[in-house]
Amino acid sequence: MGKKPKLHTLKNGWSQASERQDKRVPAIFFRTEAGAEPVRNWLKGLQSPGDRKRIGEDIKTVEFGWPIGMPVCRPLGDGIYEVRTNFTQNRIARVLLYIDKKLRMVLLHAFIKKTRKTPDEDLELARSNKKKHQRGLR
Repeated sequence: MGKKPKLHTLKNGWSQASERQDKRVPAIFFRTEAGAEPVRNWLKGLQSPGDRKRIGEDIKTVEFGWPIGMPVCRPLGDGIYEVRTNFTQNRIARVLLYIDKKLRMVLLHAFIKKTRKTPDEDLELARSNKKKHQRGLR
């Protein structure tokens, strides 16, 4: 017989079953109306398995350590955060996310950073995906 999931009391007083009791905010991929998962597709498109692994480790750090700050995670405003991953050869990846009302980390958008500042178009896309996800939760 398998292990029983543990029950956790959430801030709103409800209980939630969880197979991994230490995960504070489990990660899920934002899904478009057509069923595409842009961040999952982006990750699969990365050439290096090592790069995918590094991003996965940083996302896992946030899942188990939330709330967490620099250098792994940084708020960008409007409830959007970035997971910061450094690759070899001075490449930098960002995964933009928000924490939904079900206390899940929703992975909204990801990209390789080429400038010092997060590009406005990447932030706008994350905001747009966040709004679409929130509409789907109602």
